[in-house]
Formats: sequence, structure tokens, C-alpha cells
Amino acid sequence: MNLGKSPEPARGEGCLVVAIRLPVRIVLLVLVVPVRMVGDTLVAGGRFLNDAVFRPVGRALLWAGRAVFVWPFVGLWRHVLVPLGRVLGWLGKVLVVLPAVALYRHVLTPLGRAAVWTYARVLTPLGHACAAAGAAVRAGLALLARHLVVLPSAWTYRWILTPLGHAGVWCGKGLLWGVTAIATVIGAGLYWTARVLLVLPALAVRRWVLVPAGRVLGVVVREIGAALGHAWRVAGYVSLAVGRFLGTLLRWTFVEPARWVYRGVLTPVGHAVRDAVLRPAAEAGRRAGRATRQALASARVTARQVRADIRRVLVGGPGTPAPNGDQGEEPVREVRRVSEGRNLLTKG
Repeated sequence: MNLGKSPEPARGEGCLVVAIRLPVRIVLLVLVVPVRMVGDTLVAGGRFLNDAVFRPVGRALLWAGRAVFVWPFVGLWRHVLVPLGRVLGWLGKVLVVLPAVALYRHVLTPLGRAAVWTYARVLTPLGHACAAAGAAVRAGLALLARHLVVLPSAWTYRWILTPLGHAGVWCGKGLLWGVTAIATVIGAGLYWTARVLLVLPALAVRRWVLVPAGRVLGVVVREIGAALGHAWRVAGYVSLAVGRFLGTLLRWTFVEPARWVYRGVLTPVGHAVRDAVLRPAAEAGRRAGRATRQALASARVTARQVRADIRRVLVGGPGTPAPNGDQGEEPVREVRRVSEGRNLLTKG
């Protein structure tokens, strides 16, 4: 966006559009850049808080909610309500269903069969007799109503009410025609009065005042919207540049020195400590452990040999070794282990 140069007027744009565009874009750019930078800062802070605080806290709350609300209800449902429901179902079957089935089978079914027999053998013939009597009564009442009500009413409608109705309709048509003519004349007068006093001035105001004002307002609103879009994009570029500058500054101020200290100082020192102190100490500890284990093994062999000698002195034992040499092989091995253990202990 070139703010220093006045834009060339496009085809169909007048001087008013060009005169409004540049100041509006400058003002909106000055107003939108801080808002965009604050918004980007809030978005970055929100992402950091979401990753570092809200998501771990949410997971902890979710686990706590499961431990407090879900798992107790699951245990209650599984170990209390389900067995209780099974017991209640069995009790309902024994106390309600089976008695109801027995009542239906042994009481209601015989009563229903008796009721069907009564309906078919008693109530149906009685109903047929009542229907025949009712039909005779209805025919008599219809004959009386025809001769006493219908025929006199038809004669009255044909020879009295119909002529009176025709006369009333003719008079009503004449009266309606007169009222319609009067209303037409009055309506035409009111129409032309309202047209002259209201419609024509309103059309003139719309054509010569509102339409030009609306066009100017539309140009202003369109330019404000376009300027707001340009300012928002420029503010985004500015915010991105500021963010990159701060990131680079933070990198060269803290990250690179820390990386250099880690690589150039801490890593060699750690390697030297590992090679000069930790590895010799570990090797010495392993050697001491091996020497201790060997000393303990030789002490156990010596104690075993002493116990064997004492037992031989006190109790007695075989005077000569066995012919195959198996009994004499174990003392030779024990003496060899004792000598090896003493040699390892005396090594420098």
C-alpha cells in the first residue's frame, strides 16, 4: 500500500472518492495497528496458557471428576442397583405376575365366557325387539313432523319469504350502488389531495436530496471498509515483523548464549567429570564388589572346611579316600578356591 502517492482515480470514480480515500486510510491505519498488535499478543498468550495451564488443569479436573462422580456411580450401579433390580424383578414376578395370571385364567376367563353367553342369548334378542319398536315410533314421529312442520314451512318460504327477500335484495342493490358512487367520488378527491400534498413532495425529496446523500454516504462507507481492510493487513505485517524481531532478540539474548554455554562449557565439563571421576569410581566400586563377593565365598569355603575338620575330629570319618577318587576331589577344589580368593585379596 503506497501511502505517499495519491492514487490514480479509477474509471467511474470522482474527485470526492479520491479526496476521501487517503485520509480515511491513514487514520484507520494509525488506529488499527495497535489493536492488531494487542490482538496478536493476546492470541499468543492464550495459546501459551492453553498449552501450559488450561489443558493440564482440564485433564486433572477430568480425572478428578471421573474419580468423584463417575466411578462411584458405576460401582453403585454395578454392585447395588443391578442386584437390587434383579431381586425386585423376581419379587414382582412372584407377587404380581403369577397371581395376575392365575386371576385371569381361573376368574376373569369364566366371567368373560358367561358375559358372552348372556350377550348372545339374552341381550341380543332384547336389543332387536327394542330396535323394531324404535323404528315404528320413529316412522310415526316423522309422518307427524312432515304434515305438521315441513309442509307449512315450505308453503310459508315459497309464497311469503321468497317475495319479501327479492324485494329486500333489490332495495339493497340500489342502496349499495348509491353508497359506492359517493365513496368513489370522495376517494378520488382524497387520492388527488394526498398525491399533491404528500406523494409529489416525497418523490422530489427522494430524487433530489436522499439519493445524492445516499450515494455520498455509500462512497464514504465503501472507502472506510476498504481502508479498514488495508489497515488490518498492514497491521498484520507490522505485528509479524515486531514478533520476528522480538523472537530474534530473545534468541540472540538468551537462547544462543545458553546453547553456547551448554555446548562449550557444560558438555566438556560433564564429559571430563564422567571420564575422570564417575567411570573410575564405578570401576573401583565394581572391583570392590567383586573382591567382597570373592572374600565372602572364600570365607564360606573356609568355614565349611573347618566344620568338616571339627566333625572329623569329634565324630570320626573315613581314614582312606575312596578308590575312584571322588571323595578326595572336593577338598582339592575347596583348597584351590581358598588359594584363589587369597591371591585376589592380596593383589594390588
